[in-house]
Amino acid sequence: MSRTILVLTEEALTHPDLRNLRTLQGEDPAEVVVLIPEDRNESVLGEFFRHLSLLEVGEAFRSFSGDDRRHDEAAARTALDASLRLLRDEGFAAGGRTTTGNPVDALVREATESGAEQAVVITRPHAMADTFHTDWANRAQDKLGIAVLHLYSGSGFIGDS
Repeated sequence: MSRTILVLTEEALTHPDLRNLRTLQGEDPAEVVVLIPEDRNESVLGEFFRHLSLLEVGEAFRSFSGDDRRHDEAAARTALDASLRLLRDEGFAAGGRTTTGNPVDALVREATESGAEQAVVITRPHAMADTFHTDWANRAQDKLGIAVLHLYSGSGFIGDS
């Protein structure tokens, strides 16, 4: 029976993300299960401050406008398809799905159902959530009895979870 590594990500996986997953997998093959939320922007205020911290003033104020829900669903499905294709092209056994509602609760449900040994959260840096330890990885660590690693998308940098 192969091990399961859960990956909760807010966007499509990249080649650097796969290098990190290969390191986690080690010599023993593992199945990678990818979860991508359809409604990832759960904190409008957090998005506002993230854009401001990057000097994206226009985007900061646009974050207060209503998002098109269908666009979020389509973007999540596109990101999932791209992630699974990339994983399989690199030789990983991979599956996944998009989720609705609280992404951390979806991760906890999947961990319980699959018996996963590891969970990885891959996100862009989020200044407010990372600083106050309210990011997905910290919240998942509080709810799960398995290791949760927080990686920043497209890099080898580890978040503080």
